[in-house]
Parts: sequence; structure tokens; C-alpha cells
Amino acid sequence: MEYQFHIDDSFTPATIPMERLGEYIKALAQLMGETGSVHLDCVTEGSVVLHAAIDQPAQVKVRDRVSGLGGRTASKEVARAFGVLDDMLRKDNATGRLVEVGGQVVIPFPGRNRPEPVVFGPFKQDGTLEGQVIRVGGKDDTIPVHLRDGAVVHTGLNATEDVARRIAQHLLGPTVRVHGTGTWLREGDGTWQLKSFRITDFELLDETPLDGVVARLRAVRGSGWSDVPDPVRELLEDRQGGTDRH
Repeated sequence: MEYQFHIDDSFTPATIPMERLGEYIKALAQLMGETGSVHLDCVTEGSVVLHAAIDQPAQVKVRDRVSGLGGRTASKEVARAFGVLDDMLRKDNATGRLVEVGGQVVIPFPGRNRPEPVVFGPFKQDGTLEGQVIRVGGKDDTIPVHLRDGAVVHTGLNATEDVARRIAQHLLGPTVRVHGTGTWLREGDGTWQLKSFRITDFELLDETPLDGVVARLRAVRGSGWSDVPDPVRELLEDRQGGTDRH
């Protein structure tokens, strides 16, 4: 069993850079899965055609995997791989096709013919961002600041020299909350993309563990917290709008 991936109207085998060819081969392997049973047989003309040979034990799995895109039942992993290939074709001003031996097109790739995504904005709005300061510095009139919030890194943040000088004292330190005005774009799929954020001020967030907060509350004379049997639960209920403590 063999599939052929056509890269049309852009490269030929003689003109496609070897590095780019390798990127297409890798992306095609991710689309098909079963990487131990899918092999590149050859690369032929017209414009560039990658021939992928599928070993017998994996043929049904690969067929089900790629046919799911046509029926809109593909997994997120397969849909992501399709998107990577289509984006590559778009950047290369090309279109593409995944074809079964015999000429049947299994998956068309619009590539350069894909409609431009609808983007709304930009919108400006006052707001806040939180994270650990991981970078402060630059040569512009306003100083770039980068914040890390878990796996997300906020870039495009800028501050005046005075604010940057103060926030730099907390580099790789506790979590900060920055205040300012952000410029946002709304993508066609409803997601929001931050383009820039002008920091006007910031504050340090208290990272004291909950048991430490309880200990401080109980230390306050006359607070009544020393008489509460489960102060952690009480704090959580207060935070969630639970029963009041009297």
C-alpha cells in the first residue's frame, strides 16, 4: 500500500531545499502515524511527490487515520498534523494532495488557496497580567518586560525606565501582577491574542501558603480565629461565598 503526497505549483525535486524537504517528510509521518511502519519510498517529479509505503500490519490503521479527516472524525493529533502541513504549503505558495495509489485524492490541502482568517481589532483595554519576571531590558525608549505564567510566556510588555528599574529588582522572584493597557486581536476562532501591553504599575502577590495565612490570623489577638476548629475550610467557604462566620 502506498500514499503519495503532492506539493504542487511551487518546488521541483531539483529546487526544494533539503531541509524543507525533511520538514515535509516529518510532518507527513506525523499525519500518518504508525511511524515504525511508514517508509519514504522515493521522491518523484510533479511538482514534488513524496511516496510513502505502508507495511501490511499498519495499513488499516493508517487508512482509518487519514480518512477521518475527510469525514471530520479525525483526532486532534491528526487535525494538528494536517494543519502543520497546510501551513507549510501556504508559506511555500503551494497547494497539496494526499493521493492513494490509483489516483484517488484522500485529502486535499488548500495551502495558498485557504481563505485568510478573519481577525478583529486591535482593541485596547485596561487590565492586569500575572507571572514571574524572567526578563527586563532593551534599547528602546520603553523597556521590554517578559513574564512567565506557568507554561505561558507573556511578551510584548513594555514599561517606562522607572517602572522597569523597580520591577527588575524582582527578576526570577515572586509572582507579580502588572497593571496597564493591553492591545488585543480577536482571531476568527474566538481566541484573543495579546499584541502589546503598556505597564503603568505593578504589585507583588502574597505567595504565603494557606497554613501560613492561618497562623498569622490566629496570632492576631481578639480575631476569634483561634476558636475555629477548621480555619482552612472556613477560609475556602468564605472565598466561595459559603456560610458566614460569626
